[in-house]
Amino acid sequence: MLSAAAKYSRKMFNLRGLIGRVPRDRGTQLPSVLVLTPVKNAKKHLPAYVERLTNLDWPRGRLSIGLLEGDSTDGTWDALRRQTGALKRRARKVTLARRDFGFQLPDGVPRWAPEQQYARRTVLAKARNHLLFCALRDEEWVLWLDVDVIEFPRDILHRLIGYGRDIVHPHCVTEYGGKTFDLNAWADHGKQTLHDMRGREIVPLDSVGGTMLLVKADRHRDGLIFPPFRYGVENSHARPSHADWGRGEIETEGLGIMALDMGLQCWGLPDLEILHAPE
Repeated sequence: MLSAAAKYSRKMFNLRGLIGRVPRDRGTQLPSVLVLTPVKNAKKHLPAYVERLTNLDWPRGRLSIGLLEGDSTDGTWDALRRQTGALKRRARKVTLARRDFGFQLPDGVPRWAPEQQYARRTVLAKARNHLLFCALRDEEWVLWLDVDVIEFPRDILHRLIGYGRDIVHPHCVTEYGGKTFDLNAWADHGKQTLHDMRGREIVPLDSVGGTMLLVKADRHRDGLIFPPFRYGVENSHARPSHADWGRGEIETEGLGIMALDMGLQCWGLPDLEILHAPE
């Protein structure tokens, strides 16, 4: 017998996002996609991450993969290199990059500690940009995917790309039907997250998170990046003041505000859920 969570998962996977789908017409070539994942101390997550990519419903010839490792202390780089063969069997192109930024959290301090957020996310923004510039070649779409996102529909790319929007963010939770995990996706100066917007198929966002984020590759080529500094101080959509660093947004939130400055709209999918490992 299926648990309530499993039934909810099946319902969401089967019923949500059916309007937004890439047609499976045999005469239509699917667009090329680059999956990008920055990793740090992620050794334990890598085998399952590779398995999820293996099961992704997208042809090998239209899929590329890029990972950047930095500042790990658990042997992530060596573990990642051991996965090279499996990654190459899954994708037409694989890019593995390494760059240490010299950033470590103090012992006993969790990564979500408020006093560490500006420094931590500045480094993460640099890592994302470095990976993007290393790996992006001729692909049409970029899917940012965190290594500890542990479950998503096999046809997630069909669903996300099918909406025909430049920047799309599914709803990241730690249990189906539960509260939003990725609080970096918001509207109304952070007062609304995707949890507050449930029941609507697609909604405009001012900011996005990076647990899973689809971006049209040409928008990155046009200059859309992850600011490693306070961005959007003069933009009315930015929060009036952040408790930890004042006005302006950084990293994925900065990308959302930058997108608005470029005349682009970010979109969220409140009822299309993906599952993140519990913290």
